[in-house]
Amino acid sequence: MEHITTSAIEQSCPTAVTLGNFDGVHMGHRRLIKTAKEYAEKENIKSVVFTFSPHPMFLFGNRENNALIMSPEEKMLAIEEMGVDTYIEYPFDREFASMPPEDFAVNILFKKMKCRALIVGYDYRFGKQNSGDYKLLEKLGKEYGVETIFVPNVVYEGERVSSTKIRECLVNRDVEGANRRLTEPYYIFGQVSEGKKLGRKLGFPTVNIIAHEDKLFPPNGVYATVTVYEGKAYYGITNVGYNPTVNGKYKTVETNLFDFHKDIYGEKILTFFFKWLRDERKFPSVEALRDEIARNTVTTKEYFSSEEYKYWKENFESKYKTVEK
Repeated sequence: MEHITTSAIEQSCPTAVTLGNFDGVHMGHRRLIKTAKEYAEKENIKSVVFTFSPHPMFLFGNRENNALIMSPEEKMLAIEEMGVDTYIEYPFDREFASMPPEDFAVNILFKKMKCRALIVGYDYRFGKQNSGDYKLLEKLGKEYGVETIFVPNVVYEGERVSSTKIRECLVNRDVEGANRRLTEPYYIFGQVSEGKKLGRKLGFPTVNIIAHEDKLFPPNGVYATVTVYEGKAYYGITNVGYNPTVNGKYKTVETNLFDFHKDIYGEKILTFFFKWLRDERKFPSVEALRDEIARNTVTTKEYFSSEEYKYWKENFESKYKTVEK
C-alpha cells in the first residue's frame, strides 16, 4: 500500500476516493472503503482512502479532552489490511481548514487526485466552517465528470454507528458494544517495554506496552484480552492503570499472557480487549493482590470458554495460527 503523509498527492492514474477521518475504522468506515475498492476493481483504477493528520478535533478542541480510538499507526494497519492501494494522511492545519469547500473538491480531489469516483457518507461535511456537503459534491461532480457515491449510515441496534458512540462505549466499559461497532475488537498496538518486573515476582509475569500518547484508553481496570505476537494469539488479562498497591506513578498497560514465557522487549504486539472484569483498586498487601490476580485469571479463562465469547471465537480467532490455552 502506498502511504502519503504530505501535500504532494498528485496521482498519475484515475482513482476512486473515499473521504473521512476514519477513526476506529468502524463498520461504517469499512462500508465506505469496501465501496471504493469495489468501484476501483470494476473500473481497473486505484482505490484511495483520504484522511487528515492530525485529526481535526485536535486542532479545534482541547487536546487533553480528546483521544483517538486508533493511533495513526493502528489506523494505517487496519486500512492496509483491507487491501487499499493508496492511503493519504493529508496535513491538516488552520490554513487548510479555512479553504472553501469548492476549492478542496475541485483542485485537490478532482484535479490532483484524478478522481473518477468520490465515495462519502451522507452526513459528511468539509471545507471552511464545514459548509461543504454531499449536495455540493454531487453538483461539482456533474460539472467535472466525477461520479459521486453516497453511502447511507450504518445502523447497529437502532443507532447510527459513529466514532463518538464507540468512544462513549469504551469510556463506559461497554467493550462488547464498542467491538461490535468496530467489527474488529478494540486494540492497543505498541512496543513492549521493560517494567518493574512486579508481575514476575508475584508469579504472573507481564508484557508492558508503550502506546501512542493520543490513544484512547479504556477506564483503569482489569480486562480479558487476547494478545497477538508473531501471528499467534494468546489469552491473557490486562491491567490498565497506575498499580496503586505498589504506589505506581505512571499509567501502564500490563498484560499477563497465559503459558507465555518469552522475553520480547522492544518488539511490537497487538492486545485486543474483550471484557471488563473489575476496576483498578489498591489492595492491603502484595499477597492480597496476588490472590486477586489468580481469581481474575480463573474468571478470564471461563469467559474465553463461554457462550459470551462464542461470536468472537468464530469471527476473530480464525485470523491467527493458534491460540494458546
